[in-house]
Amino acid sequence: MGKKKKPFLGMPAPLGYVPGLGRGATGFTTRSDIGPARDANDPVDDRHAPPGKRTVGDQMKKNQDDDDEDLNDTNYDEFNGYAGSLFSSGPYEKDDEEADAIYAALDKRMDERRKERRELREKEEIEKYRMERPKIQQQFSDLKRKLAEVSEEEWLSIPEVGDARNKRQRNPRYEKLTPVPDSFFSKHLQTGENHTTVDPLLMQFENLGGLNTPYPGSMTPGLMTPGTGELDMRKIGQARNTLMDMRLSQVSDSVSGQTVVDPKGYLTDLNSMIPTHGGDISDIKKARLLLKSVRETNPHHPPAWIASARLEEVTGKLQVARNLIMKGTEMCPKSEDVWLEAARLQPGDTAKAVVAQAVRHLPQSVRIYIRAAELETDVRAKKRVLRKALENVSKSVRLWKTAVELEEPEDARIMLSRAVECCPTSVELWLALARLETYENARRVLNKARENIPTDRHIWITAAKLEEANGNTQMVDKIIDRAITSLHANGVEINREQWIQDAEECDKAGSVATCQAVIRAVIGIGIEEEDRKHTWMEDAESCVAHGALECARAIYAHALQVFPSKKSVWLRAAYFEKNHGTRESLEALLQRAVAHCPKAEVLWLMGAKSKWLAEDVPAARSILALAFQANPNSEEIWLAAVKLESENNEYERARRLLAKARSSAPTARVFMKSVKLEWVLGNIEAAQELCTEALKHYEDFPKLWMMRGQIEEQCENMDKAREAYNQGLKKCPHSVALWLLLSHLEERVGQLTRARAILEKARLKNPQSILWAEAVFLEARPQRKTKSVDALKKCEHDPHVLLAVAKLFWSERKITKAREWFLRTVKIEPDLGDAWALFYKFELQHGTEEQQEEVRKRCENAEPRHGELWCAESKHVLNWQKKTGEILALVASKIKNTF
Repeated sequence: MGKKKKPFLGMPAPLGYVPGLGRGATGFTTRSDIGPARDANDPVDDRHAPPGKRTVGDQMKKNQDDDDEDLNDTNYDEFNGYAGSLFSSGPYEKDDEEADAIYAALDKRMDERRKERRELREKEEIEKYRMERPKIQQQFSDLKRKLAEVSEEEWLSIPEVGDARNKRQRNPRYEKLTPVPDSFFSKHLQTGENHTTVDPLLMQFENLGGLNTPYPGSMTPGLMTPGTGELDMRKIGQARNTLMDMRLSQVSDSVSGQTVVDPKGYLTDLNSMIPTHGGDISDIKKARLLLKSVRETNPHHPPAWIASARLEEVTGKLQVARNLIMKGTEMCPKSEDVWLEAARLQPGDTAKAVVAQAVRHLPQSVRIYIRAAELETDVRAKKRVLRKALENVSKSVRLWKTAVELEEPEDARIMLSRAVECCPTSVELWLALARLETYENARRVLNKARENIPTDRHIWITAAKLEEANGNTQMVDKIIDRAITSLHANGVEINREQWIQDAEECDKAGSVATCQAVIRAVIGIGIEEEDRKHTWMEDAESCVAHGALECARAIYAHALQVFPSKKSVWLRAAYFEKNHGTRESLEALLQRAVAHCPKAEVLWLMGAKSKWLAEDVPAARSILALAFQANPNSEEIWLAAVKLESENNEYERARRLLAKARSSAPTARVFMKSVKLEWVLGNIEAAQELCTEALKHYEDFPKLWMMRGQIEEQCENMDKAREAYNQGLKKCPHSVALWLLLSHLEERVGQLTRARAILEKARLKNPQSILWAEAVFLEARPQRKTKSVDALKKCEHDPHVLLAVAKLFWSERKITKAREWFLRTVKIEPDLGDAWALFYKFELQHGTEEQQEEVRKRCENAEPRHGELWCAESKHVLNWQKKTGEILALVASKIKNTF
């Protein structure tokens, strides 16, 4: 221990050091290092190895194959490529991931640079392919369209296609099978013999030729067992007839005692009642066994007896069901449901006896008394049953109501007087009694009802309706206010929605004063001050939707009292009166409106238009004069005054008004109306001078350029018209109407190519819907549907595109779809006159007179003012005084089905 420790002990060995190598010693390997020596043909340890892996040599060969790289192209790897990777066996480190991300970003960047050109090239190739190889449907669409021109005589003269099949295919001969009679089986059953062939003597009958083939086992062994003699075919037939008789008797028997069998539907009834599948039968057996167990375990459980009886009823065993439910009444005599089920299952008189027995056990059951009354067919007997019931159960509201319904009015009043004494908390009985009483007695009845039921609002509302019906309208508001106060005092929460519903019911019943009083009393309850206007407008719209117009009128009246200076509220009320009121009510409302909102031009104009439509032109002029005082130099009022004079043939007055407007309030629209007036009156030179003067001040107003070009077209100066349109497009390049006018001008003079080029240029500068709609019908017929899909993608809810799609369906004779798209178009944009005209033309060709009249009325209510075809007629110099309905018929008559 005292020796000095060697310094190298505990230190690691130098690199490449082999123990004993300096003195000539070499290392050795033991069997435990390399495992036991095994021959290549020795089996492996896995006894269930698949073929090719059952020997040691197979395993070694497999391992060697796994080490070699498989560079087959079928082994494609998205990351390493087709031929594998040199470093696929190495680790995938973070720097490798970063490098791959950089290369992927570069690839993506290069792909995006080429993406636009690639997509454009692919699109051109697809369009070229579709042009070269159109579908068969597209190739024959024009031929199918020509079938509409084929007359009935030509269609009937087309020869029938002959039947090219051969005689055997045309007249197939079905295999004839003759059933073997029962006597044949019974004969051989009695002899106890087993035959597999037919007697050769019978071979002369060719109809039995199919029986001579030996077929072992063709006779069922159990059926033809020698010596048994147990099967009697006649008894089987008799049993079959008996079974059918039983089923018919089950179907014929019913709860009501009817014993007549439906000769057509009894088989259907059998299928619905009797289970036909083995699974159903097994389920029924299980259910029957389960219910039997429940009944035996707890015989006083009523649902078990009811379920058992209904199960037997469903399976067609009605008598068993009756027996079960009667057993249930014995076990559960105090169960109301069991007695009612027994009465339901029993026929006529037996059901009455069951109900009588139930009454003895349950003398206080209302449902049993009601059932007893239902079983009676005579009204007197019903009354007798119900009166007997009321002697025992005088507190039942249901019994009183049922009994009162059978009585005459005078007897009903007497009975209700007794009913409210027995049931003083029933609101329905009190109100029914009040309806049958005279005015004074009804007031006393309702007062008693309020004393007994101080928390019900219907009594108060009925009292208000009673006063209104008898002419005491001044009491209605007092009663409703007193009702709100009383209900608050009794702790009743005032539900605003429920009261508004009650007001709507009063409105529908004709109690206008009551409904208005209810609205005034509850309209402001539970609403924040900042939400009042919005909420009240929604309430008014809801009332209009429910048909309660007086409620809506009361809401608007209250809102106008609270917001007298709100132009939007006055407008909503005015539109309500215009759509649902009378002319007098509208004018009275508008007079109040302009007094509170004198700066609202639209209210003045509505009042003037109402007077004008009533042919009271002086009153309309006076309203416009007052409007001028309140709104000096207003363009809308100037133009309304000009329209009033021109519509009444006062052209000089209209000229003076326009001249005064041009000097005091010059606007582009004033100049446009001036040009239009001179144009329609035939003063072409004056119109041109005014147009030139207007364009000096308002060269960016496209309608002036349109009018200039149209005037030149009317004068047959096509070059000047083209020049006007081109100058206008330079100043207003985004005016679609100008582009269309120029295109139509070129089309009119025969320059179709130039017209198409103008439209394409317009579509590039103005990707608008109307140009897409025009482009749809510039395509060939097979490509129109594709173009319409592109247009819908670009302008999904645009009326011009929707109208183009409707026309497309019309051209393909898809009437229902076309009508749907027309309706969608006029709903989205009722101001588009072209849509109404095309819709009306469509209904003239494919609709009924009712549909045509409906379209015409809706168009007159909408008063459309825009649309290329519509404006071409409505703004024509010869049609400037025509009404909306006349213009609709005129535009529709000029539409040709050339699309």
